[in-house]
Amino acid sequence: MSDLTNLGVKAIRDGVAGGDFTAREVAKAFNANVAAAKDLNAFIVATPEKALEAADAIDAKRAKGEELGKMGGVPIGMKDLFCTDGVQTTAASHILEGFVPQYESTVSANLWKAGAGMLGKLNLDQFAMGSSNETSYFGNVLSPWKKAGSNAALIPGGSSGGSSTAVAARLAPAATGTDTGGSIRQPAAVTGITGIKPTYGRCSRWGVVAFASSLDQAGPMARDVTDCAIMLEAMAGFDPKDSTSLDMPVPEWEKGLNPDLTGKKVGIPREYRMEGTDQAILDSWERGKEWLRDAGAEIVDISLPHTKYALPAYYIIAPAEASSNLARYDGVRYGLRDLPEGAGLQDMYAATRAAGFGDEVKRRILIGTYVLSAGFYDAYYTQAQKIRTLVAQDFEKAWGECDLILAPTTPNAAFPLGGFDGDPLAMYLNDVFAVPASLAGLPAMSVPAMLNGDGLPLGLQIVGKPFDEQGVLNAGLAIEQRSGFDAKPEKWW
Repeated sequence: MSDLTNLGVKAIRDGVAGGDFTAREVAKAFNANVAAAKDLNAFIVATPEKALEAADAIDAKRAKGEELGKMGGVPIGMKDLFCTDGVQTTAASHILEGFVPQYESTVSANLWKAGAGMLGKLNLDQFAMGSSNETSYFGNVLSPWKKAGSNAALIPGGSSGGSSTAVAARLAPAATGTDTGGSIRQPAAVTGITGIKPTYGRCSRWGVVAFASSLDQAGPMARDVTDCAIMLEAMAGFDPKDSTSLDMPVPEWEKGLNPDLTGKKVGIPREYRMEGTDQAILDSWERGKEWLRDAGAEIVDISLPHTKYALPAYYIIAPAEASSNLARYDGVRYGLRDLPEGAGLQDMYAATRAAGFGDEVKRRILIGTYVLSAGFYDAYYTQAQKIRTLVAQDFEKAWGECDLILAPTTPNAAFPLGGFDGDPLAMYLNDVFAVPASLAGLPAMSVPAMLNGDGLPLGLQIVGKPFDEQGVLNAGLAIEQRSGFDAKPEKWW
């Protein structure tokens, strides 16, 4: 039998259903990998007993001849932004350290219902704010990849860095992520895995710790396109508890997978050819065009003229929503309470938030509060919302000329830990290709394309029309089959 931890979602699900191995054997194998990889710091809390409990339930169902579910027997990592009943949920922050929800997020509940088990809660940038997983209160997550000829620690991307490292290092066959401005796609790209952000509203936000409510969207991160399609089917669905949830049936994305793109037009946005982008990224983009041509697609040039304004608009809108969402963490109801002797209520608020939030979270709260203040609301926030509308209109016009858009996922490969210390603006530029699709609420996915000259993975991004996850997945499959990407990091941890 091959090493079970090298198998993905589909192979595990089908193997358990076919009796090739038991769900318990799979859970034990991944639990062992999680325990042996503490140096990567991908997990905040490991829950081996939860994985075994779910596995035993699946094995018992199989013995009785019952339906095992879309994710039957597949243990996964859960980003520590999703509330999990009876298991600490921190958003990688000090202010929520020790918070144990008494309820389950809709997405995680859907996954357990589909037969998945939980290996543990995954590390992330604090409150999902970051592109390198260096803002977590529980320490940096390390990428399992190393630059050729170097032993320097690399970033796994962010905010879903624990998720990307866990999947790339074979600690989990798949993991949940959330994407506000690229936090599924960017970490997937720099660790050589696949991740999809579905249309806004496709997956419920109920029970997910909020960052920017009009942008946050959950999605799967896995080894390949098929595994993402399977997991997204299990995660998605209408939820009356989320007012932004799409009341639409969940398509059978796995069954609909088809790499033949005959008759499809793929747009190449000229504005995405930006100064400072690595040459290897541009080379991978050229290869992507050839692969999609080979799959039957017609490649067409398009314009998304407001692209250059998308990132500044995002970094006004997202912090504004964050400052509002994070006002609830005040030391009164739950989480950390810092009460200096003789302090009044205002002092307690200030002390609790000063101790409980990290520097990046404080920075974004300050920016958000500033742009929402009386004298600056119209000058900044209102203008940013107008830009958001223009960015969305750019995509709407583009759909008149093409069915899908191909672009790089990131402007560079993974960089060393601390590579952007003291330069938050340079760090924010990591999201430059991902943010426009987030502002427009469109489905977008990153698929591995190739390794660069340093032996590090690069990803390609496919953006689709609203609700056309199938088209995005199909184009991703076409690239996956033609790139032949099967590289994985050499084990050093």
